[in-house]
Amino acid sequence: MVDVIDATFEAEVIERSDRVPVVVDLWAPWCGPCRTLGPVLEKVVAGTEGAVELVKVNVDENPRIAAIFGVQSIPAVYALRSRKVVDGFVGAISESQVRAFISRIAPAPSEVDVLVEAGDETSLRKAVELQPDHPGAIVALGRLLVERGEPDEALQLLARIPETPESRQLAAEARLVSSSVQVPADGVEKLLEDLLDNVKSDETARQEFLDLLETLGPDDPRAARYRRELAARLF
Repeated sequence: MVDVIDATFEAEVIERSDRVPVVVDLWAPWCGPCRTLGPVLEKVVAGTEGAVELVKVNVDENPRIAAIFGVQSIPAVYALRSRKVVDGFVGAISESQVRAFISRIAPAPSEVDVLVEAGDETSLRKAVELQPDHPGAIVALGRLLVERGEPDEALQLLARIPETPESRQLAAEARLVSSSVQVPADGVEKLLEDLLDNVKSDETARQEFLDLLETLGPDDPRAARYRRELAARLF
């Protein structure tokens, strides 16, 4: 279960729903029925063992998300799959009704899902053969290929699926491996500093710089600092 705010809604709900059904529980601390429904939702979703994910949104603190769903009363619960609302209800309902709701949005694992869960290369290649645009299979296989030093095939696979933070980071790693970029012993900052002088005039240096930032991840404070440095050099 994840608490989602306006700033993380796109990644944690919209993009995540490409890979797994996401149930959004819109609630507020003052709402009695919300406090009754919340634990039931958590229990039932936990029972799916990852087949469905639950996120909670405090509507008082995140009005943009509430507006997106057109919330007029709470608790309000919506299920998203492939970036679309596929089911939902308003008000507290019984546990049996919650189970029926979850069962409608959590289909039994497909053959491809079982192969992806296995995680070995043979299974992942079979999954991609059966479903060439399966995001989970492609990202998992792509990571194996990058780690083995075969980035070009990984990039070809990643081009089949919509971009997500996870696939974008993996593609950056693949491009760096393809370009034989190695992080020096004194760290990534030394490499970023060296590239800064060339980012404006050299497209290759600029791409390597951006890819290195992507591998740091969005929560690394160095990424924000060096993006500002990049903007200063370019503009």
